[in-house]
Amino acid sequence: MEDTIARRDMPRSIPHDGTAGASSVRPLAVIIGMPGAGKTRVGREAADRLNVDFIDTDQRIEHDVGMAVAAYFRRYGEPKFREVESDTIVELLHRFDGLLALGGGAPMTEATHTALVEYARGGGHLVYLQADPAEAMERARRGGGRPMLSGDADVRWRQLYETRNPVFDALANIHVRTHGSTPHMAARKLVDAVSQRIIHIGGSGIDPYDVRIGEHMLNALAQTMGTGVARVALVHTESVQRHSDRARALLRQAGATVIDVVIPDAEAGKTVGVADSVWRRLGDEGFTRSDAVVGVGGGAATDLAGFVAATWMRGIRYVNCPTSLLAMVDASTGGKTGVNTPQGKNFVGSFYTPKGVLADVTTLATLPNDIFIEGMGEVAKSGFIRDPAILDILERHADELRAFDGGTFLGSGLEDVVEELIERTVRVKAYHVSNDLKESGLREFLNYGHTLAHAIEALEHFSWRHGNAVAVGCVFAAELACELGYLDREAVDYHRRLLSSLGLPISWDGGTWDDVLALMHRDKKARGNTLRFVVLDGMQHPIHLDDPPIEAVQRAFDRIRHA
Repeated sequence: MEDTIARRDMPRSIPHDGTAGASSVRPLAVIIGMPGAGKTRVGREAADRLNVDFIDTDQRIEHDVGMAVAAYFRRYGEPKFREVESDTIVELLHRFDGLLALGGGAPMTEATHTALVEYARGGGHLVYLQADPAEAMERARRGGGRPMLSGDADVRWRQLYETRNPVFDALANIHVRTHGSTPHMAARKLVDAVSQRIIHIGGSGIDPYDVRIGEHMLNALAQTMGTGVARVALVHTESVQRHSDRARALLRQAGATVIDVVIPDAEAGKTVGVADSVWRRLGDEGFTRSDAVVGVGGGAATDLAGFVAATWMRGIRYVNCPTSLLAMVDASTGGKTGVNTPQGKNFVGSFYTPKGVLADVTTLATLPNDIFIEGMGEVAKSGFIRDPAILDILERHADELRAFDGGTFLGSGLEDVVEELIERTVRVKAYHVSNDLKESGLREFLNYGHTLAHAIEALEHFSWRHGNAVAVGCVFAAELACELGYLDREAVDYHRRLLSSLGLPISWDGGTWDDVLALMHRDKKARGNTLRFVVLDGMQHPIHLDDPPIEAVQRAFDRIRHA
């Protein structure tokens, strides 16, 4: 019998919505992969390194039914085995906290597939152990006892691979390649991956890439960049010199020639003029399509680096290394690149995905308090529109987060809180990006609070930090929703109370209504002369609001002019 999950059933991404995975006990990681991938041997050694228990579901089933899997197949058939297998896996997903390795075909059964989606949605590590096909086939032949490989084992293995690989690739949120690795090396890779937070972003029209979150992530720069790159333009600001020095050394160790490109800090570095100067530099250095760009710094720097990569030779590869909280949760991760013009923010740009994003949380230790705090504006926004767990974490740790001190950050325990906030926020973004890369509808929900925020930034000549403007914009959007009956006053007050507790602004009085209205009409979401906003129809339920009564918009604006 063939695998039961068809390609049309594959999820394009694994979003985290804060509702699944309610059990307090779950596996540290679940390992899936083809027969012969090494799931049992590699998983067992990785479990030893992590000092956790290990279970191979095939072995558990053999113990429970009192016979080998192959014998059970012969006696009762595959459907009965898959039923027993699914029951076993679902039970273990709710009461086992070690490493769990599944049989090769387990994720193709509908009940198991559904349980794994829920596990991943709840923040579980679902690891696709990707072995070289030739190596895996050889190990599968040597191992024997695999009922799905009866007959010509190599031919059957390839047939199964064609069916299963797309499903496994889309289902997993961690991908560990073991090509050419010894079991010891593969186990170390698995341990590193499970110890990190990795979000895999794919979807229609997207070249898949990973966002890696954790300490010392910058060390993965050369691996993320890939092979065949002769020259790398290292785009960064002076303020992140320590991190750009590290990136330069890693790239040179990998054999690349590094061209240092220093740009101005913050929004001053995100202009057509700066982009033109970088293009000229790439031309002088003879950059071709086989070369690459690395962006190191805050959101403006990674936006500029991506825009240059997208436009040079109609697109060359790039890697983002965000060093601010805002860049880690927003600017560097979604495949939007662009520059500002005098008429507004991000009016010139493109949708162009990176080769990878490395969110090295050790770089946050160099941030001043105010730059860290502004990043919380985008974090809270993601909680408002999709993941209530983000809001719970922000509430519980508001005092610690507001008192952020880079000098004591690492080793304080706060880094674990921040890593979880980054991961959850990126998962919210990954959900919207994977389903709507070019912002035709769903992805616009990520712009909650941004219609007013972009107007504030323009009227303040970009002296206001983006995250601060978003915080005020979220309060404005909540006030507008309340004016029109979508939110109650309690939800608006919650917006104000939470954002204020984090040290974010909740009011602004730097421009006239007429000036703000004119800029709102230029917003990217606007359609012709129709104003368009993102508001909440209840918490975590964003909707589009087209052409609301202008009097209601003005009343909402008046409410954010005073704290």
